[in-house]
Amino acid sequence: MFPAALLTLFLVFTITRSPVKAANSPISVPLTSRLHFSNGTNNLLEHDRSRVKALGNSSMRRQSLVNVPLTNINANYGHFLAVGIGNPPTTYNLILDSGSANTWVRASKYVETGTSFCTGQPVAVTYGTASLSGTEWLDYVTVGPGLTAIRQSIGVASETSGLRNFDGIIGIGPVALTVGTLRNLWTEPIPTVTDSLFGQGTIPENVLGIFSLPYISPQREITGQITFGGTDPTMYNGNIEYAPTVNTGRSQKFWGVNSRITYGNREILRSTGGIVDVGTTAITLASDAYQEYQLATGTVYDSATKLLTMPEDKYGTLRNLDFHIGDQTYSLTPNGQIWPRSLNTKIRGEEGSIYLVFRDRGRPSGQDGLSDFSLGYVFMQRFYVAYDFTNSRVGFATTAFTDATTN
Repeated sequence: MFPAALLTLFLVFTITRSPVKAANSPISVPLTSRLHFSNGTNNLLEHDRSRVKALGNSSMRRQSLVNVPLTNINANYGHFLAVGIGNPPTTYNLILDSGSANTWVRASKYVETGTSFCTGQPVAVTYGTASLSGTEWLDYVTVGPGLTAIRQSIGVASETSGLRNFDGIIGIGPVALTVGTLRNLWTEPIPTVTDSLFGQGTIPENVLGIFSLPYISPQREITGQITFGGTDPTMYNGNIEYAPTVNTGRSQKFWGVNSRITYGNREILRSTGGIVDVGTTAITLASDAYQEYQLATGTVYDSATKLLTMPEDKYGTLRNLDFHIGDQTYSLTPNGQIWPRSLNTKIRGEEGSIYLVFRDRGRPSGQDGLSDFSLGYVFMQRFYVAYDFTNSRVGFATTAFTDATTN
């Protein structure tokens, strides 16, 4: 699920000032970031390809809501959170994963403290072709200032396969994804970190809000934020509009919604289930929808970048790509559909060309209840996204950067 990608994208976030706590108000941690590349090759989407395949198979005071750093700093790929485990805490960089719900760290890095308790229960989690096995521990897990889950279940992984170059994973997917991961308690779900924070009275709602900015330039700051306990209205326009998660097909296991997709006046994909996934970079489409999109945009497949491409002088012919979710339509502008042109050479592209950040899922739509699209990071750079665990729904809102022209 997280193989070593040949192209590395990572955002390094730093706190610009100390969090300010106020009664009945959010706790915000402002972030700055810079986008870095390594191994400047053309396989950014290899991660997406593997991920899409894998997704297919207390005494603590309740606060209003809390915003904490969202970081994308994997030596290979991934959005990371700096998570403290134990008391005093040891900090681990954990991948933020909406496609799973277990939280785990490597046994080789885990530091026991006075709050660490081994239950002795064997734990095993599979991520497509990757996997881990180890033992369940209970410990303090701190994901931000004032955000500590007490006696949180974590996996301490003594063996891993296909999971490299990071400390572990913090799962923010639906709790049902944990069922079957405790080998001696096969039918029992494991409370997620957000479940524990809510159940222990630390956050007012079992809701996560995620905000990201589109890429601007290496010299400009890029902010990202995850909000525990609700959403941050300062980061979006109007209201969050929610759609229920799908209840059929494979998408129901994840943060799945139904959507019809149109390009201009042309239907690209009929209403069907797909996934809103923080761990995917591109927007992925079922093969028939991908071919319709390619035909509608007049683009060709570029083997060097593995993206669709067109000459820059044709950019003006692009139209909005509309996602009809619930009663709302979310329009991804032409600029939101393309790779940042200033970074073309970083993916072995050519200056003066346009590359569209879409990929083919490799199978037609409507096949055996499988998800037919994934809305990845490029979508979330233009829209605020909320995951509501209690009401099983996903929310969306436009932001000040929905219509940005920075790419």
